[in-house]
Amino acid sequence: MLKPLLPTFYEGVRSRLRARAAADGIDGLLLLAPANVRYATGWHFSVNERPAGLWLPVDGTALLLVPELERENAGSVAGVAVRCYEEFPGKHPPVLWMLEEARARRIAVDRLDATLLDTARSRVDRLDLADHVLPERSVKRDGELALIREAARFADMVLERLLAEGGDIVGQGGTEADLLRECAGHVRDVLDATHGEAFAGTKMGITASVHSGPRAALPHGSVRRRRPLPGEPIVAGIGCSLGGYHAESGVTLVLGALEVGQRDVMGAMAAAGEATLFALTEGLSCAEVDEAALGVLRKAGLGETIRHRIGHGMGVEGHEAPWLAPGDDTRASPGMVFSCEPGVYRPGRDGWRTIDTLLVGNGEVEVASRFLSSHPLDTRILPC
Repeated sequence: MLKPLLPTFYEGVRSRLRARAAADGIDGLLLLAPANVRYATGWHFSVNERPAGLWLPVDGTALLLVPELERENAGSVAGVAVRCYEEFPGKHPPVLWMLEEARARRIAVDRLDATLLDTARSRVDRLDLADHVLPERSVKRDGELALIREAARFADMVLERLLAEGGDIVGQGGTEADLLRECAGHVRDVLDATHGEAFAGTKMGITASVHSGPRAALPHGSVRRRRPLPGEPIVAGIGCSLGGYHAESGVTLVLGALEVGQRDVMGAMAAAGEATLFALTEGLSCAEVDEAALGVLRKAGLGETIRHRIGHGMGVEGHEAPWLAPGDDTRASPGMVFSCEPGVYRPGRDGWRTIDTLLVGNGEVEVASRFLSSHPLDTRILPC
């Protein structure tokens, strides 16, 4: 049975981070980015205005530095000691207090408010604004990949429900909001019944969006009480988190019959997805992967419809580095996890997008989300 990552996993993370700090000639790392703190501790805490940090020295005990109201929650984290500040904003800024608790002269901080920079630098001999965690986070271990695979399976499950029930829901007068509520809600209940007990206290859930017709041209539009019309595309994007790890799956369905022009668009998007797989297998840079994939859409005459990159990294955050986008020269390597999201957006007319979760291996890429491969283009139809 699948279970949350064990304390030994987080001990390994902290060990590798200590080694990075030592190699860089500093005394330790002060982690303030919430995702980095979660990655290094396994603590799924509430992110709000009160900062929580982790001081990770090259030698010595790791310290969770948290507000007083989190004392008991932080105390349940294995392998770290806990220090608490009174409240935020407080007479003394909590982050400056964290620097004092570190009692070190050479420190790297992954995130720092610009208003505190000068004062922070005056307290130490060396202050690096550097994120030593992201290189570790970008390459997933087996336990992380197992959680991502399972999250992808549940994201697919929402799409399966949409394909099976969507036609009836719309036929009874259902709207985008009705499709979302029924399909995502059903799978959220299944997820809780399957993993809720084992993963209590971790981040677990379903996020989803459904857009139809001209509104499908809005990549991040809100879900509304709009009833899809015959011949229109219905774009569904599904995210699932399990044990704090994320995966995505997405499809564009058509209500009624699929027209020739619509099939051409879907075919071009499928070809862009294949180009993404090939480029990742070749170990190209993330920017080159993006260019190879979007180049397919441009050659199909759809260049003016492109509104975003081909994909992004996933892990403890739904969107994280590396980015399959211009400007990211990171080489694709085994253990990295990406979304692949070819999209075609024609404002005032329609929009189309598919999403796969891709796990990069040695000379191959595993497609963890399987809905698209299980349902060829001509079967992505909701009856009306």
